Parts: sequence; C-alpha cells; structure tokens
Amino acid sequence: MSTRAHTATRARGVRRSEARRRTIRRRRIAAIVGTAMVVGFVVALSWPSFHHAVREIALPLRHEDIIRQQARDKGLDPSLIAAVIYAESHFRDGQTSRAGAQGLMQITPATARMIARKSGGVAFTVEDLGTPQVNIAYGSWYLRYLMRRYAGNQTFALAAYNGGEGNVDRWIDRARRRNADLTIAAIPFSETRAYVQRVLAAEREYRSSYAHELGL
Repeated sequence: MSTRAHTATRARGVRRSEARRRTIRRRRIAAIVGTAMVVGFVVALSWPSFHHAVREIALPLRHEDIIRQQARDKGLDPSLIAAVIYAESHFRDGQTSRAGAQGLMQITPATARMIARKSGGVAFTVEDLGTPQVNIAYGSWYLRYLMRRYAGNQTFALAAYNGGEGNVDRWIDRARRRNADLTIAAIPFSETRAYVQRVLAAEREYRSSYAHELGL
C-alpha cells in the first residue's frame, strides 16, 4: 500500500473513531437528560405528599371535623382550638400529665367536673376525657368560658387555661394596682408566658396552613 493510501486509511479510521465517540457522548448526555427528566417528574408528582408529610410532623392536625363543629357551637376560632391542642398534647391521644390533666386538651378531672356541672353533662365520667369528642367539647367549652370571663381578652384566657383563673386574677389585680401594662411580657410565670406565646404563634400557623381543613 502506498504511503498516500495508508494515510487516507488512517484518516478514515480516526474519523470513524471520533464519530463513535461523539455518538457515545450523545447517548450518555441523552441518558443523563432523560434520567433527570424522570427524576424531576417523579419529584413533581410526589412533592405535594412529601410537603404534606413534613407539615404533618411539624404542625399536626387531627379530628378537624370535631374542631370545626365545636368552633361553630362555641363561637370560637377553630385555629385557636387547634393551637391549644397542639400546645397541650401535640394531638397525641391518651396523654396524662403529672397533675392528672387528660386527653388532647389536657383537662383535669376537677375542671371537667366543673364543666359537666355548668354545661349539664350529668352522665359525664372522668374516663370520658379519653374520648376526642368529649375532650375537645369540654376544652372548647372551657376556652369559651374563659374568653367570656376575661371580656374576650385572649391573653388572659390562655394564661388562665394554663396557669389557673386564681393566678391570673391575682396577676391582673397586682398589675392594675401598679398601673402596669397588661401584656404577655408582664405575666409573672415564665411557663405560662411561654405557653401563651406558643399558642398564639401556633394559631397563626394553623390559620395559614390549614385554612381549608378548619373551614376558615
């Protein structure tokens, strides 16, 4: 074979090799792009479920039908009821505190008996507090009672729900004698102060995140 023919053969071989490499590169790029598109499609489909799961962990919501019903019956904001349940039990059934408070809204037997007496719940037993319907109904009744007792002042009502009416009455009386502002910052008990702030923050979150579920 002449030198010219040999050179031409080598050149054709080089071109074929380059063409094969370009084809392989195109196929790899196509495979990468295709995989990325499939992954993106799967993520797009699963994102609502993933987002819902994350939201449920950070800000759980259960028994929304009972919450809506009790909010209507008691004239309360359903996001407030949900926020109190979140602060009290994180929506975990069967919770009992060291003080004996029970259920989703952490109601003590003494408070429950008072609610039963005032609301006409003659057939009530303490064991009923383990039932979500009864627990949320009694907790909502107590919230409405406190809101009325404190002339619609949500800070006072929530402080009393956590710290007791007697403590709140004394705090208000002392603050008024000193002409102090009746604000959250003035609550003398750090636990109750943090509780009120936690409920108010959770109320805003429930109103924003669960407007449809809570019928807002």
